[in-house]
Amino acid sequence: MSAAEGQGLAGLEPELVEKWLAANVPGLVAPVRFVLVAGGRSNLTYRVTDASGQHFALRRPPLGGVLSTAHDMGREWRFISAMAPTAVPVAPPLAFCDDESVTGAGFYVMGFVDGRVLADRAAAEELAPAARMRAGEHVVEVLAALHALDPDDVGLGATASQEGYVQRQLRRWNRQVHASLAADDPDLGQLEEIHDVLAAHIPEQTRGVVHGDFRPGNMAFGPDGTVRAVFDWELSTLGDPMADLSYLVAAWHEPGDEVAEGVEPGPTSVPGFPSRDELVAHYTRLTGRDVTGLPYWIAFNRWRSACILAGVRARYLAGVMADDGYLAEAQQSRPRLGEAAAQALKAAGLG
Repeated sequence: MSAAEGQGLAGLEPELVEKWLAANVPGLVAPVRFVLVAGGRSNLTYRVTDASGQHFALRRPPLGGVLSTAHDMGREWRFISAMAPTAVPVAPPLAFCDDESVTGAGFYVMGFVDGRVLADRAAAEELAPAARMRAGEHVVEVLAALHALDPDDVGLGATASQEGYVQRQLRRWNRQVHASLAADDPDLGQLEEIHDVLAAHIPEQTRGVVHGDFRPGNMAFGPDGTVRAVFDWELSTLGDPMADLSYLVAAWHEPGDEVAEGVEPGPTSVPGFPSRDELVAHYTRLTGRDVTGLPYWIAFNRWRSACILAGVRARYLAGVMADDGYLAEAQQSRPRLGEAAAQALKAAGLG
């Protein structure tokens, strides 16, 4: 498909983007083909193939329904650029465009990293059992490498307020869930109640680089289970590393776990991956961090995830996301958003 043939691609002006790419991406040879990459739930990602067969990835915000402080391409670009020379594997950052006249929003281009993204059980089943164990171990090793970085040393020291991460996140997502849900939505009341409990029990916090969405579905893995690249840095900020560890643990399904109605078991529910306890133990060995406060952080992240999901559903139902198959799921399935967070609060002794 040439640029002209890609006119139906939501979020792209193919001819203008192609011209910009040819002028700004080193080594790219026009003409190019664009394909929407399925699986995204927030920013739009396109695979770009040039005339010489090279592959690139282009990221831009949704077509509308963008909430305040969300979907900042410049922020995502700064974080992957900061990670590129470190031990944290990312796709090579290639070019950033802040000229909205090109395609209606800022965007950036990075190298296309080939690998298996563990988005679901089917993807995980294609990994050999030994590779599944290695995948879990290496995910934790990459997380430890991320949390070993000093924000000032990698040029990110000024990217977030010095105020506590939890305080900022509670304020941000509470405000944005109010923008996503109707005032009479029963989920809104429950999420507000959980917010108030979390706000009343904020722990002491440290400061580091936080990815914000650190899970196997946002990584490319090699056949041996090693992480080739960590993607989706749009929620990255500075904050307590426990935020990432707890998010990973909260999203890590084990074989036999019960899941909420309408929710599919995650990729790590396939036998062969480390358990949640093994993940935490490996992280503790690598970092020496105190993880006794993990139950609070898990409850916090389940609440935060519910707020994010409310926004994702709102954007799909409003028709401002390209159709990658999630719209039908959003229309048919609506489990109570706050239930998992409420259960996690009880497990932390706060419910």
